[in-house]
Formats: sequence, structure tokens, C-alpha cells
Amino acid sequence: MVAAKAVLLDLDGTLLDTVLDLHAAACGMLADLGRPPVALEDIRAYVGRGIPNLVKRVLAGKLEAADDPNPPPADALASFKKHYEHFNGRAAKPFPGVLEGLDALKARALPLGVITNKAQAFTIPLLERTGLLPYMSVAVSGDQLPRTKPDPMPVIWACGRLNVSPADTLLIGDSVHDFHAGKNAGCKVFLVPYGYNEGQDVHGLAADAIVASIVEAAHLID
Repeated sequence: MVAAKAVLLDLDGTLLDTVLDLHAAACGMLADLGRPPVALEDIRAYVGRGIPNLVKRVLAGKLEAADDPNPPPADALASFKKHYEHFNGRAAKPFPGVLEGLDALKARALPLGVITNKAQAFTIPLLERTGLLPYMSVAVSGDQLPRTKPDPMPVIWACGRLNVSPADTLLIGDSVHDFHAGKNAGCKVFLVPYGYNEGQDVHGLAADAIVASIVEAAHLID
């Protein structure tokens, strides 16, 4: 059990399975560039560090491409965004236990927020189309602040918006980036094992708990 006065949640891989939308956008981009499509499971591994890094990984065919400090080619990035605007939210759906878990958290009057590395232009429409926006008191996107996860800045900023201390906040995510952002901000951190942790097992991270669902997380809050 952990004590918490607010809960912050990651979006892709924690609340929503968005890989089909992202895969469709990536394949559309590759077609525009005259290249063959990418495998769905590759996209599942590439998600988590924002669209520019996803584009770099898709073009290079490897995870390490995200470590390149240079931006992706402008034409490729523009193409991906065009296709993702079309596909965003079409196939995305909440993971099992998400809606029930959010209802349980809301029933306890805990303020909720989303922290994602996705751009705001895609975050809000996605939350609206999947019915999650009414649950959220704050939504922090990857282009709103100077730094993104794994930096703790968006977590600390969201806590300020909710008027709670990070020490009194629980962050629930699916990746090493969520883990470091939450821990470095001073939050308790729960991780789910079903998300997009770049192909790695979250059990190797020293989270406060590994929870099978958001419902289970809700039951572990004191």
C-alpha cells in the first residue's frame, strides 16, 4: 500500500494501446518515401520517446537511432504527422482494467493527470476520442515544457497544477522513462507490465509495485 493524494498516468502503453494507429502512420510515411512497411512489433518496441524519436527509429530500423541528437528528416516527420493526424484514436483503445481503475480512483476523489511525450496536437484529440479526457484534471504533453520524460520536469509541473507535493503523488507508467521521471521527481511509482518499454521487462526496475492493471493500482492506494 502507498499513500497518495493524486495520481499521474502515462498515456501510450499504460492507459491506451495506440500501437495500431502509430503503425498505420509509420507505414503511410514509409510509403510516401518509397520504402517498405515496418512490422507492427517493431513499432511496439519503438514507442515511448515521442514522435521525432519514433520516426528516427522507423527510418533506421533500430532503437539506438533515438540516441542521435539530430532531428529526423523534415519530410519524413511531416509525413508521419500528416498520417497520424488521420489515424490518431481510430484503433486506439483502453487496456483491460483502465476504465474501471479510473472510475475507482475518481470515486476516491483523487485528482488525476496524464503525462505523455506525445505532442499536444495529438494528445487532446486522443483523450477525447477514447473517452478519457473527462477523467483528467491536467494533461501534460511532450511539447509543452522544455524537457520531457525521463526528465522529472513534467511530473513536477503537473503536481503543481494539481496543488499536491510529488511526495504525495503516485505515478503509474509502463517504461523506464516513466520510472526515472517519477522517482527523480520524488513520487511513488507503479509500473504495468503490458506496455511499450522498448522491449524490456519492467520487473528489472525498482518500482514501488508492478501492477497488472489500473484497477489493481487503485486497490493499493491507502
